[in-house]
Amino acid sequence: MKKTLLFAIISLIIIACSPKEHLSKRSKTGVASASMNTDSLEHEIIILDPEFDRWYQTRFSEATDRSNEFYQSMNSLGALNWNLYYNSGKYSNVISSYIDYRNSTDYGIEVNRKLYWYFKYIEEKFRIRLFR
Repeated sequence: MKKTLLFAIISLIIIACSPKEHLSKRSKTGVASASMNTDSLEHEIIILDPEFDRWYQTRFSEATDRSNEFYQSMNSLGALNWNLYYNSGKYSNVISSYIDYRNSTDYGIEVNRKLYWYFKYIEEKFRIRLFR
């Protein structure tokens, strides 16, 4: 686990040095990058925590899927609390970077869904309240 965290931190440092127009969101173990397509902006989120995908597959089902607006509002709250913890230094062993999540940006339902479930994963695994 410590090697994974070290790898994620090093990856984030490298990504942080990249030009800002290519980045849309950063977190300790998750990175969402934006790339230009023909006429639209696509966003992608990559979670580097190896345990998350297995956890996500056991929790998420199409029957429990919500709207993109639901995920956006919950992610705003989750990112706000994440950033408050980051700025205060609380839970620094888990939260070691800022997430630049903007309500005005349409990340798409796939990115919003996965970020929401990542926040739920952090809540369950580390007992850190992000949706309060």
